[in-house]
Amino acid sequence: MEKYLLISDFTYIVDTLFVIFSMTLIILMVPGFAMLEAGLVRTKNVATVLTVNTMIYAVASMAFFLYGYEYAFGTWENSSLSMYAAFMFQMAFVGKTVNIMSGGVSERVRIIPLSIFTVIMGALIYPTVVNITWGVNFLEGTALALSMYDLAGSTVIHSTGGWALLAAILIMGSRRGRYMKEGRVRVIPASNIPLVVLGAFLLWIGWFGFNGGSVGSITTKEGADAVALTIMNTNTAGLAGAIVAGFIMYIRYRKFDITMILNGALGGLVAVTAGPDLYTIYQPIIIGVIGGILVVFAVPIFDKMKIDDPVGALSVHLVNGIWGTLAVGIFASDPENGITLMGQIKGIVVVGIFAFSSSAIVLYFINLVVKFRASDEEQMKGLDIEECGLEAYPEHQRSI
Repeated sequence: MEKYLLISDFTYIVDTLFVIFSMTLIILMVPGFAMLEAGLVRTKNVATVLTVNTMIYAVASMAFFLYGYEYAFGTWENSSLSMYAAFMFQMAFVGKTVNIMSGGVSERVRIIPLSIFTVIMGALIYPTVVNITWGVNFLEGTALALSMYDLAGSTVIHSTGGWALLAAILIMGSRRGRYMKEGRVRVIPASNIPLVVLGAFLLWIGWFGFNGGSVGSITTKEGADAVALTIMNTNTAGLAGAIVAGFIMYIRYRKFDITMILNGALGGLVAVTAGPDLYTIYQPIIIGVIGGILVVFAVPIFDKMKIDDPVGALSVHLVNGIWGTLAVGIFASDPENGITLMGQIKGIVVVGIFAFSSSAIVLYFINLVVKFRASDEEQMKGLDIEECGLEAYPEHQRSI
């Protein structure tokens, strides 16, 4: 009996340490998003982007702590590892839904209304999606109950953030001067490519905790193998997405566009997130390749639709969140364990309808009280001065 208790305690301790370590990697994605977005926007908006990302982490995490977590999972109790570690791991996810959104509305979004939306996303919208997928599931026993398999959130996190972003862009509109009257798209170049690269690789590293930690346990041989396979498959999909995006850009333009290569990698990472523990070691190559292709072709399609997304978040997170969830039903269908293509499709549809409609309603009413979009004059001056009272690069002459 004593030996059993010692083994049980050891398992509890190691799994707690593993989850805390995974959570720490996921938190690295906070500066990842911040650096990526700061590098892709103009210098006059960098301080605002950094402030927004900091506020999202603080506000969303606090809202999830005070209400969202227990709403999603029903209880703090956890017998397999420390309940505090389990909370911190789940808390690390919540801000990512708004990070996805904030990047896509950069250079024209105000901090206060976005912070208000972040509270509602962290306390209600995202926890509702978690409730019906990973949590206590108030839809159980109804026709809407889901059987979608989504290990680390291709739909639960990435598509949810993408649908919220789409709603925000439709309500806010585009940046000043982005689309010309004659139909031409004005190119707004990235301000700091080294920051873009740093941010993308911080996200890439964070993904190992994002997906690997979602396996849950590492204290058995089978568990250790599952974690290692998950992390390897995650990395493989990112590699494949980067490679195919680079080749497509070179074939089309005879140039290697590092921003598109990195977005291709991120697209592959999003796509594999739904089922990296289910795939063989070669299937993530196909999933990542398709993810990279989708990013390259989705970015100009959104621009043709005059949906202004400065960082390509819709293409990376929404499009590939959908593709990644479908990929589980295509490559890892297992009807005996409830994994089917129709189940994946149903999950995409139910979560998509809820995330888009609830976000649109909340954004609409907040916008009636406090406008999300900065005025054209404020955008011309730069949001750093208007929103923060300081500039990230005060010695640089700001472009309009």
